[in-house]
Amino acid sequence: MLKMKTLRLVIAVAIIAFATTSCATHSGMMTGSVSLSSNNFKMVKSATGTAETTKVFGLGGLAKNALVFEAKNDLMMNYPLKEGQALANVTVDFKNSIIFFVIKQKVTVTADIVEFK
Repeated sequence: MLKMKTLRLVIAVAIIAFATTSCATHSGMMTGSVSLSSNNFKMVKSATGTAETTKVFGLGGLAKNALVFEAKNDLMMNYPLKEGQALANVTVDFKNSIIFFVIKQKVTVTADIVEFK
C-alpha cells in the first residue's frame, strides 16, 4: 500500500513538473534588396514590427507566412517610408514558446531605414 502511494506521489509530481515547465526556440534570417555598396545614402533609423499568435492543442493562430506579413505591416505602419527612403538589412526573427499544450509564436521584423542622396 505504501509503494502505491509513493508511486502516485511520484507520478503527480512528474505531471505537475511537466505542466509548469516551458521551452522556447529562436530562429531568424537576414535579407537585403537595397544595394548599399556606394556612399550615396545615410542611415535614418532602425524600425521594428511584431506579430504573434497562440495555439492551443495545435489549433488556432495564423500560418507562419501570415505572421511575417503582419509583422512587416506593423513595421510599415509604425515607420512609414518617405520619398527616397528604403528598407535595408531586413531581419526576420521567430520565437516559439511552448507551455504544456499552448504554443505561442512571435515574429519580429527589423530593418534599417536608409535615405538615398
